[in-house]
Amino acid sequence: MSDLPLVIEPQQLAPLLGDPRLLLVDLSQLQNYQQGHLPGAVHVPPQLTQRGTPPAPGLLPESGALQALVQNIGLTPRHHVVVYDDEGGGWAGRFIWLLDAIGHRHYSYLNGGLLAWRDEELPLTDATPEPTPSHYPISIDPAPTATLEQVVARLDDPGTVIWDARSGAEYRGERTGARKAGHIPGAVNLEWTQTMDPARSFRLREPESLRRMLDGLGITADKAVITHCQSHHRSGLTYLVAKILGQPRVQGYAGSWGEWGNHPDTPVE
Repeated sequence: MSDLPLVIEPQQLAPLLGDPRLLLVDLSQLQNYQQGHLPGAVHVPPQLTQRGTPPAPGLLPESGALQALVQNIGLTPRHHVVVYDDEGGGWAGRFIWLLDAIGHRHYSYLNGGLLAWRDEELPLTDATPEPTPSHYPISIDPAPTATLEQVVARLDDPGTVIWDARSGAEYRGERTGARKAGHIPGAVNLEWTQTMDPARSFRLREPESLRRMLDGLGITADKAVITHCQSHHRSGLTYLVAKILGQPRVQGYAGSWGEWGNHPDTPVE
């Protein structure tokens, strides 16, 4: 499984179904999962990937909850995880960030997720697998995650760019989900949905197109990237996109605007 790409197409994945080295993780809405999912895919409710505590619900779950999640889906160090959702990659990208945070580096994103799989008329099932609970002691790698203090310290760093994945209205301060409205000083805005291609079942845009979009905003290949949204859900996809494009260092600011916009001392533009 080591030769599987970071982004795998439905037709590439289909002949591999049933391989015990694969673990398929579905982060779709429960109703969509129940109506039909990839054979063998285990469902993970997206809220289990977040701590859920205001004002920063997007932080990584507490260690006990995270350990339980890993064990309940049967994840082992030998598994290659293929993750997908039904929305174009936000929750799936966040799960990849979560895997990075626990040091599990063997994974792929199913391009277009459940939408693309259905459009290709590939097999679906409503059978729910019963994973064998695993014993996979985890430890947290802090590298994939930017803390509030780290973001503040790098505001004036020319080698770092902050990618705000929220809507333009949120970025401009016309709409907010926090006490403060606006954006982190110096952050550039590219809404997460702009990285998807609606004409191709919401697969990601081709890498060349993504690179042109990011270069135009100064998110160039020589810079480290910190990406965020309101709760590091939408920016799960932009975290993944930055990895796909080979940014030298990519971090998700898990506190996101929920934390920044509610903190009394953070600067805002």
